[in-house]
Amino acid sequence: MEQIEIFGIVLAQPEKPLVFLTQFILSVAAFGLIARPMVRPWLDTLDVRTVLMILLLPHAFRHIGLSFLVSGLVTDDIPTFFAVTAGYGDLLSALLAMGALLALQRQGAIAVPLIWIFSVVGIVDLVNALRQAEAVMHFQSSWYIPTFIVPLLLITHAMIVARLPRLGGSLK
Repeated sequence: MEQIEIFGIVLAQPEKPLVFLTQFILSVAAFGLIARPMVRPWLDTLDVRTVLMILLLPHAFRHIGLSFLVSGLVTDDIPTFFAVTAGYGDLLSALLAMGALLALQRQGAIAVPLIWIFSVVGIVDLVNALRQAEAVMHFQSSWYIPTFIVPLLLITHAMIVARLPRLGGSLK
């Protein structure tokens, strides 16, 4: 591995897993630093239906995870188990989030149970993907998904799950 010196400091190109882990941790920290002092107080001023819709919105775009199934966006030899479970798990999570958004808009009684189902499926999907560290070496242009989007999804999942027990079974 080649090294360079800048202002007397010797730098080397780190291994991919170290870069990935650093970016992932810093993204979680950055979203967490914004969520607690800025976003949460603002959300607390809104009605619960609006809050849940705002927090569900990023999850409606989880279909982006289908990128793990596309050659060129990941290497051709990405582990199939990772690509299939992450890709389709994200698609299912996106569809559940959109269903929950629709139920919230229509003030349907199914909204809270659907958000619970979405939360369980979505969190299991993210944990499943994150535990498969061997896939990191196969990310190409899809690198931003687990290093930027997944941290946002984890923080918003936490904010959703923190509110759900207070609702009981309804939004009233």
